[in-house]
Amino acid sequence: MIKGVGIDVVDVARFMETLERTPRLREKLFTPAERDLPPASLAARFAAKEAIAKALGAPAGMRWHDATVHRVVGGPPEVEITGTVAARADALGITAWHLSISHDAGIASAIVVAEG
Repeated sequence: MIKGVGIDVVDVARFMETLERTPRLREKLFTPAERDLPPASLAARFAAKEAIAKALGAPAGMRWHDATVHRVVGGPPEVEITGTVAARADALGITAWHLSISHDAGIASAIVVAEG
C-alpha cells in the first residue's frame, strides 16, 4: 500500500550558488558520504531529501542527516533513514522506499514513493 508520495525539482546552478554563499549549509544538508559529490548529484540528493520529507507529510523537526541517498551501481538509488526520519516513517507504517532521481539540462529532480 502506498503511504506517501513526494516529488521535488532543483535548479542546479541556483542550488550551488546557495551552497557557495552559505558554506555551512553543505554540512547541514548532507552526510559525509554525500558532501563531495558533483553539483548535479548534490542537487539531486537534495531533491530526494525534499521528496522524502513530502512523502512523510513534511513533519517539523526533520533532520537532514537522518536521510541518506546511496548510489547503487546497476540499480536504483537506495534510501537509508535514521533518527527523526525513521521515527516518522515508523509512525506511518512505511516499510519500503522507491526513489528515482535524475539530472539533465541544469535541473535535478527526484520522486519517491513510500510503501507500507
